[in-house]
Amino acid sequence: MAAHLLSTTGKAAGSADVGDVIATQAIKPHLIHEAVTAEMAWRRAGTHSTKTRSDVSGGGAKPWRQKGTGRARAGSSRSPIWTGGGITFGPHPRSYGGKVNRKAHLQAFRSALRAHVERGTIAVMEPTGWDAPSTKRASDYLSKTPDEITARPLLVVVSESASIEALSFRNMRDVRVLEARDIETVDIMAGRCVIVERGVWDRWNGAAAPSAEGDDA
Repeated sequence: MAAHLLSTTGKAAGSADVGDVIATQAIKPHLIHEAVTAEMAWRRAGTHSTKTRSDVSGGGAKPWRQKGTGRARAGSSRSPIWTGGGITFGPHPRSYGGKVNRKAHLQAFRSALRAHVERGTIAVMEPTGWDAPSTKRASDYLSKTPDEITARPLLVVVSESASIEALSFRNMRDVRVLEARDIETVDIMAGRCVIVERGVWDRWNGAAAPSAEGDDA
């Protein structure tokens, strides 16, 4: 089991070994689904808000007397059934994030990587040696990659977002560039193909994946 290895020009240059932490990880769709659902929920801002009858202005005086008018009794013009009144059961700021066991989250991340390895849609990028950012050079690089890496959207994983490679790839259509520390399972699954810097790939194969670096979700 191996991943594509790309030369400095983007051409296939052999294969990159897959460490035991990924090679021995069984693909578990239920864990991937659980992790992706939770991560998408955590990304929701949850800032939507509405005003209840106690929050809207006005409504201090009783609209009309209790009896004798023939109309239904009313105590406030800011009742939810009145125009300009408060909102009943409206949304308020909240967190949508759920809880995913830390080990389960790590298995989901490795399962996603293993799935890409088995499909042949993941490649390891050797240091390019580029001296300056160039979208044209990055486009030429991708045009020479193996056929399995041509599908889009493409995820490019770099160690630093300010690196020359990151700056070169980030303006390309259907190409998303992310730092390794920001990668989650949903990002791996969202890309039809993945290109990973060699240094990042070595860390993922030899130690814990990014999903396990933080606190429990």
